[in-house]
Amino acid sequence: MPLVTATRYVAPLREGGSLPGIVEADDLGTYVMKFTGAGQGRKALVAEIVAGELARRLGFRVPDLVVIDLDPVIARHEPDPDVQDLLKASTGWNLGVDFLPGSLGYDPLGWTADPAVASRLLWLDAFIGNVDRSWRNPNLLVWHGDMWLIDHGASLYFHHAWANAAKLVLRPYDVDDHVMVPYATRLAEAEQTLLPQVTKELLREITALVPDAWLAGEPGFTDAEAVRDAYVELLTARAAEPRAWLPDLTAGGRRPAPAPRPGAGRPSWLGGPLG
Repeated sequence: MPLVTATRYVAPLREGGSLPGIVEADDLGTYVMKFTGAGQGRKALVAEIVAGELARRLGFRVPDLVVIDLDPVIARHEPDPDVQDLLKASTGWNLGVDFLPGSLGYDPLGWTADPAVASRLLWLDAFIGNVDRSWRNPNLLVWHGDMWLIDHGASLYFHHAWANAAKLVLRPYDVDDHVMVPYATRLAEAEQTLLPQVTKELLREITALVPDAWLAGEPGFTDAEAVRDAYVELLTARAAEPRAWLPDLTAGGRRPAPAPRPGAGRPSWLGGPLG
């Protein structure tokens, strides 16, 4: 994964408790930086990489990810003491998500999602255990008419309890709050498309992107490579047992779709392919 250096702290984003910030870097890029010193810790950044890069390789659009080296002195004029404390606690490597200027948040009341797209997205989130794709906060952006997936730090819940991970990894996915439930009528087709692509080789390629520093020192593991092996083993086990975790969206249990607002636009991705 590319390594860049933060050159200017632009502004904090106050939509969540972790206080991500917009920064500029020495590659002339602008990023939303997520910090190792935030309350969710480095595991949220690991989940961002593993889940986000898996989504990318399965054909979804995900903003580019980089590792950003942070010297907290760049924000010495930031007046908020909470931000200053966060930056000091996050010296070194953090995660950068490419900033998409002018993007808009997906409005579930504004558009009707294509069933194939909705089904593939719900299948992905069920596989990675993403609990953060709700009606209140879909974590989807519309940019240049396409759908972009963001914020996967709440995925892979099993890595918060490694001692019980073998049991947690097959836990059924709760779809009650998922934004795409009303439209995901083609889950079987989505599974046929996506599941064969989730191979052990692909998972090893993705976990190799996670910096050693974010894996080292994990209790119960000898080194960072052993932690990577655990991710690969558990996700491979989940892929082998889709009936254990994939939701059953029968017609009788499906939440009705909301009525679109009059005059609402329709981005091209809602009726077209993801790629």
